[in-house]
Amino acid sequence: MIKEYLHIDKILDLNKWKRLQDSLATVTKLAILTVDYKGIPVTSHSSCQSFCQSVRKDPELLPYCQKCDSRGGLEAVRLNAPYVYLCHFHIVDIAIPITIDGKYIGAVMAGQVKLADPWNATDLEQIATTKNESQHQIKLGELQAEYDELPVMSYEEVVKISNMLFLLCNYIVEEALNKNLLVEMFEKASGKDETVNLSSILPGYTIRNIESIKKEMTNAIADAYLNNSKAESQCSNPVLQPAFEYIHAHKSENISLKQMAELCHISPSYFSRLFAKETGENFSAYLARLKIQWAKQLLEVTDMPVSQISDELGFNESGYFIKIFKKFENITPALYRKYYKAN
Repeated sequence: MIKEYLHIDKILDLNKWKRLQDSLATVTKLAILTVDYKGIPVTSHSSCQSFCQSVRKDPELLPYCQKCDSRGGLEAVRLNAPYVYLCHFHIVDIAIPITIDGKYIGAVMAGQVKLADPWNATDLEQIATTKNESQHQIKLGELQAEYDELPVMSYEEVVKISNMLFLLCNYIVEEALNKNLLVEMFEKASGKDETVNLSSILPGYTIRNIESIKKEMTNAIADAYLNNSKAESQCSNPVLQPAFEYIHAHKSENISLKQMAELCHISPSYFSRLFAKETGENFSAYLARLKIQWAKQLLEVTDMPVSQISDELGFNESGYFIKIFKKFENITPALYRKYYKAN
């Protein structure tokens, strides 16, 4: 049921999410932390600045930091948009809500930067203010060197990055949810005599169109990682062009020669002759070689299990995929990945 998935740690592989979070922190220069809908961290901090680490270790100042986190998250939920604000040390922070169908499941807390142009951000709210200004000034003096090392960016940069993170995080979470729901649906559908009530799992979908949805998702996963130029799907014979375009656009399908011949409106025998003339090899050999090229890219740039790569590229079962891979590369997919990453 969809309610079971409204917990961020059940939707995402948090180990992979943390690696993405680390990369985003490096690229954006922001410190980033992910929390659940209760405000409880589900990841450790990525690139937490030393100044903020020191402040959070102070038992008298930590409550101010926690108040900023709590209030920032609440404002982001209320707005259903990134909320940019100032902490009690006038440092910029951002709360980015993660929602599914309007339901709040968590947030990405980012920031720990100073503004290069504070005059352009006079409308930013300082969420927490101290009742003991002298205490803050003393602490700031003690940590001045660390404060000076905080990253600096313009207000415009902060806003653009916060919007990008909002779109990216929610897109990734929704895609993960869709895939989890599909897995659940297929597991239920595999029961011997049980009738699956799809409306309780995927509202709006029926058993008739679920296979096409699954194919679209697997194609999207493969395409997200594979570097394919438009030229690779071009051929010199316009009669065969629909087949080449279909092959590159439907990487997760087990495509047959007959299917491609029908797509090109010619007989299978004529298609076979034209295809061999165009590529220098028969259809099955060409398709297998192309899929092994794609498989090598996925092994190089992702942590996908070999069995998942086999599924993403339309092989009937992983044993057959390993056999074909070894035929072309003289090595198994697992060893190929091991040697590639060792070099």
